[in-house]
Order: sequence, then structure tokens, then C-alpha cells
Amino acid sequence: MTTTATTPYADLRLVIGSEVVSADQRESLPVHDPATGETIGRVPIATDDDLRRALESTARGFARWRAISAYDRHAILRDAAALIRARADAIARVMTLEQGKPLGEARLEVLATADIIEWAGEEGRRAYGRVVPARNASTRQTVLREPVGPVAAFTPWNFPAITPGRKLAGALGAGCSIIIKPSEETPATLLALYDALRDAGLPDDVVNVVYGDPPHISETLIASPIIRKISFTGSTVVGKHLAGLAAKHGVKRATLELGGHAPVIVSERADLDRAVAMSASAKYRNAGQVCVSPSRFFVQESVYERFAEKFTAKASSLRVGHGLEETTQMGSLANARRRDAIHAMVDDATQRGAQVRTGGAALDTPGYYYAPTVMTDVPADARVLREEPFGPLAVITKFKTLDDAIAQANSLPYGLAAYAFTQDVGESIRLGNEIEAGMVGINHFGIALAELPFGGVKESGYGSEGGTEGLEGYLVTKSVTIA
Repeated sequence: MTTTATTPYADLRLVIGSEVVSADQRESLPVHDPATGETIGRVPIATDDDLRRALESTARGFARWRAISAYDRHAILRDAAALIRARADAIARVMTLEQGKPLGEARLEVLATADIIEWAGEEGRRAYGRVVPARNASTRQTVLREPVGPVAAFTPWNFPAITPGRKLAGALGAGCSIIIKPSEETPATLLALYDALRDAGLPDDVVNVVYGDPPHISETLIASPIIRKISFTGSTVVGKHLAGLAAKHGVKRATLELGGHAPVIVSERADLDRAVAMSASAKYRNAGQVCVSPSRFFVQESVYERFAEKFTAKASSLRVGHGLEETTQMGSLANARRRDAIHAMVDDATQRGAQVRTGGAALDTPGYYYAPTVMTDVPADARVLREEPFGPLAVITKFKTLDDAIAQANSLPYGLAAYAFTQDVGESIRLGNEIEAGMVGINHFGIALAELPFGGVKESGYGSEGGTEGLEGYLVTKSVTIA
């Protein structure tokens, strides 16, 4: 495996109203290329005064944006989506440099983000109210849908375009302004989306972008009476904390997309070759750093060994390298924390008797690489079966009956995504009905599309992004009666 030297990256900045604050105007944090460990930029840290001005800006932006017709807001989002598509190669390159995923995956993410933004603009034109028949002829009863108000949004590093893109799309499509704090580890991708929105005609103050100390920023923004809603993607622990802050400071609406640990049930009635090929591809996408990544594979005992052998062969054949190299199929992990966390889970499972079929070690090279790993014979008390691995680690266990598989799939407090493979129609219906998850994919993994709601149940959060439901969290209902 070789690495690629650092190429020009991006100018990092805060965006507060019409003001741009560069890294040399504030204290700053380094941004690293995870494939090499090199510093490629510095991101400015927002001060308390910056946050105050951002709040004032977003209040102005809300008044301005909500006054623009849904038709005209849609035109801006449509044009922004077109610009993002035209700039997809450049944005993808920036994403790969700061996040580590292969360039092809990054480009697909950028294009999917454009779809989400365009879709939300269209849905905003259809945020219909209704007229309710009155009890007498002299009364008019209407139900209106209005934007909830300024939004504070917080996003992680694993999908630096699509995750903030969902929040921008939902807020802007509904007529809300937004202050967004993406990850300080992957700051430039969001700024590229912002530039497309601005170039498409987005007015000043509607989107503010801040970086800095995550707890301080979230607590400051959520405490402000200006903010009416929060949207967060990240861990369950942090999500619970932010939900508590939202309840404490004005009972603010919240959309939370939190942790998962997605099960995959493979029935003996599945097309095994299809299940293996699709599962391996989905597992090692973005080096497994995906909230809906398949993590716990439950395979019926009659096909268990064949599945394990075929899956292991796929995993061991993956070409690992710098995301800018054309031959790379899996890039580096995004940071040293993930590499070390994965290895700790592998160590824990092997000490309890699990078998490593392939991988199980970091690669001896600069950057944060970890080999695609497959483990079998993992005991139920191993950490990896209870905690989300969030990395290139697949765990394969066997089951006897579908009852057993469903029970194991539902045994954790998480319920974000789940998958199953079977060619039996009755099994498909039962799995769709009985698996506890916000999203279930049967015979495929294509659950994250602009037109579908994206969200979980149980401790994986509440509320949805995407689809018609994605706009709902940014709208309030008002009934107006005139007599």
C-alpha cells in the first residue's frame, strides 16, 4: 500500500452573517489527513462573541428567509443542488483529504447530498395546510404549516456532506434559518456546500457556520431563546445530554439520529452469493464508519460456514490505501481513536474465545489504517456484540430458528437500521414487521435515499430526516379560525 502526498486543501473559516472569520483571526485547531497523519489545515475556534453574533444573525435570517415564498426558496435550493453536482469532483477530493474515504465513495456522497437538498426544496413547496369544514357558514377554519424558527444543528465527521446536508435541507426547505456546527475534523466539506448555497442566491444570515469546543457551543446555542429546534447526529450519550438541554431551555423540538448496531439476518432461504457480496460491500464502506453499517451478522446454521468463508474471502481481498488512489477499495479510519477502539474490541473478543478469520490488526503504515476484519465464534458477552464497533469489523454468529434471530436482533437498546436476506415472501413480511428498527432493508442495503425518512427508534433517537417526514420536524401546526 502506498500513500498520496497532501494536495491543496481548503481555506477554513467561520461564517457569521456576511462576515468570514479565518483561522489566522482566531485560535485554531489542526485538521489532519487521516491517511497520512499530516496537518493539512487549521480551523478557527468560535469565541463567545462569535456565537452571540451568530445567534443575532440567525434571528435576522429567519425573518428574511420565512418571508420568501416557498416557490422562490425551492429555486435557490434547486440551483444549489445543481452547483453541488457540477462541483462534485472537487468537493469529493476535499472530503477524501479530511475524512479518508475512497474518492469514489466521497463523490457518491456529494451527489446524494445534492439530491437531498433538491428534494427538500420541492417538499417545501408542498408543505400544505388545509381548510376544515366549519360548523356554520360564517366561520372559516384553516390549519397552517409554518417554519419552527432558527435551528441549531450538530454533525459528526463520518459523512461530512450528507449528514449536514440533511439538516441544511430540512431547515431551509421548511423556511428556517440555521446555525450549523460540523465536526472540526472535517470542516471543509460543509463549507463547500455553503458556498454552493450562497452562489445560488441564499441571503445573508440564513446559514451560519461555527467551529470550536463542541460542548460549549452546543450548550451556548441551545440555551439561547433564539433557537427553537435542535438537530443532532452522533452518539446516544451526547444525544441524551442535548435532549435534556433542549427540554430545559424552553422545551425545544429535537431531531436525534443516534447510535446503532445494525443486525443482518441471513436465512437459509437467502440467495447466499448475493447476500455475501452486498453485505461485504456495505460493511466496509467508509471503513465501517457508518451509523447504519451492518455489524452483527446472524446466519442460519445450515448456511453459516459457507457464508463465513465467502464473506471472509471478500474481506481479505479488499485493497486498502489512500482514498485518492484509484485502486483503493477501503481507506483509512478517520482518526486514531477509531483505530484504537476497534483493536480494543478485537482483543476483548479474542480473549473470550472468538476466532479472527481475517484482519484483526492495524496496518504498519502512516495514517490510521486497520485491516478489514471478520470474527466468528464470538461469545454473547463480548463487547463487540453489545457496543457499536463503528469500524471495519464484522461479527458472524449462527442461529437455529427465525425466532432466535429476531430475538437476537432486537436484544439491544438500539434500533436505527436492520437488514435481512431471504427469498421467502412470508419471511420477508415477518422480518419487516417484527424487527425493531427505524429502517429495515430486505435483500439490499439501499435505505438512505432522499425520498425516504432516515431515523431510528429506542435509544437510536427520534424524528426523521429525509422524505416528507424530514420536513415535519421543522414545521409547526397552527389552526386559525375566523368568525
